[in-house]
Amino acid sequence: MNVIDAIKQLRSVRKYSDKSVSEELVMELMDAARLAPSGNNAQPWIYKIISKPEDIELLKKEDIFKQSFVYTAPILILCCADPRKYPGAEFDKKLDDANTLRAIRDLSISVQNLVLRATELGLGTCYIGWMDKPRIKELYNLPPHYIVPYLITVGYAEGQGKPAKKKEMSEILLK
Repeated sequence: MNVIDAIKQLRSVRKYSDKSVSEELVMELMDAARLAPSGNNAQPWIYKIISKPEDIELLKKEDIFKQSFVYTAPILILCCADPRKYPGAEFDKKLDDANTLRAIRDLSISVQNLVLRATELGLGTCYIGWMDKPRIKELYNLPPHYIVPYLITVGYAEGQGKPAKKKEMSEILLK
């Protein structure tokens, strides 16, 4: 599969089969994430892989996610970013964004590598932003300065999702 095929096949999966995902495949995803570019080569991303059923059950008990399908995925990848990874405390406000925004942007590039690699490997994923972020940071003892914008569910899709309607080219290009 080439990159454009992975982009075209990418779906937000909300129904997972019981089939487990090997650690080897998870490490393939993490390697793809690791290889992403970032501003100043800061690489601000930090990931927590959650795969033990008892850990997922704890998240369910704590009511971390409002979407119940999240708890059915065999792998949850908590996506964090450390804005302190960027060199220098000062930046030109006319030319650059705050480090928090930079960290989220670079994390998102890294995660897109991860989800495209997952698609290539026959896995389904879904971005999950609707979660109790302060509580999940507390549960995993994350430093207060870490940003936790979302989590990615990973597993084998049950069934074939329908492609979402996308905007036409004329709707996304400025004239």
